[in-house]
Amino acid sequence: MSVVMTTDRAMTAPLARLRGFHPGWYGAVMGTAIVGVIAYQNPGQVAGLGDAARSLGVLMVGLSAVLAVGLGIPYVARWLRHPDAAREDLANPVAGALYGTFPGGILVLAVGLATVGPSVLAPEATTALVAALAAVGIVLAFGVSVAFASLLFVSHRVEPQTANGAWFIPPVVNIIVPMVLVPLAPHVAAADLPTLLVAGYAFWGMGFLLFVLVASLLYDRLVFHPLPAAPLAPSLWIGLGPIGVGSLALVRLAGAGAPVWGAAAPAVGVASSIAAAVLWGFGLWWLAAAAVLLAAYLRRGRLPYGLGWWAFTFPLGAYTAATLALARSWHAGWLEAFAVVLFVVLALFWLAVTAGTLGAVRSGTIWER
Repeated sequence: MSVVMTTDRAMTAPLARLRGFHPGWYGAVMGTAIVGVIAYQNPGQVAGLGDAARSLGVLMVGLSAVLAVGLGIPYVARWLRHPDAAREDLANPVAGALYGTFPGGILVLAVGLATVGPSVLAPEATTALVAALAAVGIVLAFGVSVAFASLLFVSHRVEPQTANGAWFIPPVVNIIVPMVLVPLAPHVAAADLPTLLVAGYAFWGMGFLLFVLVASLLYDRLVFHPLPAAPLAPSLWIGLGPIGVGSLALVRLAGAGAPVWGAAAPAVGVASSIAAAVLWGFGLWWLAAAAVLLAAYLRRGRLPYGLGWWAFTFPLGAYTAATLALARSWHAGWLEAFAVVLFVVLALFWLAVTAGTLGAVRSGTIWER
């Protein structure tokens, strides 16, 4: 009898875990891939670390690909086996936004492959993989952002106090789209390049204007209501994501569109760099505010570990990548040095969050909802 009960429990546990599979798991893919993207660029441009930086970049992007496959299987299986539970999470004002990490992870992985792929794969294979991931990620990014917002519009569970930083995730995944399209620009026909650029700017505008709307809601919530509960503290860092990717995308789009701009290309490049610097400045304010709020939470006690901790990684990584791009666009050594500092902080965050995740997996608390 006891053997039968033990067997039943062994079979029931994985099924229960699948039903309760957290929609924010792909935040680990985003956070890991962005570390690889930045490392590959050798922040600080230290000649003696060039090979090591590239190797670390390839390793981290490769790890993010493994995570994407390993986590993607239960992600999809949950929608097939437990669509009621999946839809319930999507309609939740907090958990629903985390579905944006799925297309976000796919798109950031595509950026990672476009960055490190040419050093480990044939060029044709890299382009094909990036294009395939882009096609899936773009459709899902648009779909999740529309679905989640629509559910908020008709929900009776939304109050001003429910606004939180996770709402930035659907907007930011749309802003990532141009970062995936830019590496494909050299591989499309000249007649198709304007269409690709229009799509890139359109998704940038879509995501960034949604970011502005959400930022105003969150600002109002932080001013007129108590701070969100401690588990939501990491979500306040997510605002760095749209700012960082938004800055970086402007610089990359300007470069990719040079054949279209013609003689105006230098002017477009300068204007884009100026606009990116303006956004970067707002990110500097957001970084300081997020750090101050994190200190306020820590004074109240330790933050409980949760998958939301991955919000400490990708947003900071996006801002670090933007800082590095601006440093090299403006030829500003001090900005490159600041990017190195940010990358070190990002690496420490990644190590801490990874350790917390592995510990929670071993203890089983990661499956508790």
